[in-house]
Amino acid sequence: MSEIIDNYLLVLNEYWQPFIFWDGTQFSGLAVTLWILVLSLLLGFLFALPLSVARISKNKWISVPVWLFTYVFRGTPLYIQILLIYSGLISLDVIRDNVALNSFFISGYNCIVLALMLNTLAYTIEIFAGFIRATPHGEVEAAYAYGMSSWQVYRRVIMPSAIRRAIPAYSNEVILMLHSTSLAFTATVPDILKVARDANAATYLTFASYGTAALLYMVISFVIVALFRRVERRALAFLAYEKK
Repeated sequence: MSEIIDNYLLVLNEYWQPFIFWDGTQFSGLAVTLWILVLSLLLGFLFALPLSVARISKNKWISVPVWLFTYVFRGTPLYIQILLIYSGLISLDVIRDNVALNSFFISGYNCIVLALMLNTLAYTIEIFAGFIRATPHGEVEAAYAYGMSSWQVYRRVIMPSAIRRAIPAYSNEVILMLHSTSLAFTATVPDILKVARDANAATYLTFASYGTAALLYMVISFVIVALFRRVERRALAFLAYEKK
């Protein structure tokens, strides 16, 4: 037991700064993991709002392309998606010949954020679409009876209700996305796992190196769960009145 503690202390003494935010040349570790997590989730959330409405549209020309997108990205492993975006697209002439596209896809940060965003977007669309369908008809009928247009009904009634009801399911998606950021090293992004790999290669203290990474992921997960629990209690308080 004392040997394990000594190994942890040795790794933390030499690599605490890279694990947290800086490896001497660039941001790394926890700071990078949180940055790509927040950015990909934010972009995925914003795009999911209109696309979830399109997903349940009765117009097949609108709903089928969205369904196909979600089917592809939910049906293939994220690791393969990252490889295709980071290594595959840059090999195409149409990408290399375009200066803007070439400069975008040559960056590991851009590729990993894009891959994570597209992946979480597919799942978030289905989450929101499911809760939009589950919106009580009474709420919708009352909104129309009040004189609201279809746009106003979606903006003021359906979407706010669906988003609030989707919070528990969406919190699980956020945790899964946190775990998915551990694949960022594939695109040479210096996230938590990349620092752990470097620490292991330099010290050969495998258990302590990857154990430190695991502890960081656990701490972030606990914080996310605690934050969502507080949000759930506030956002879903109205359900207690509906049950009475």
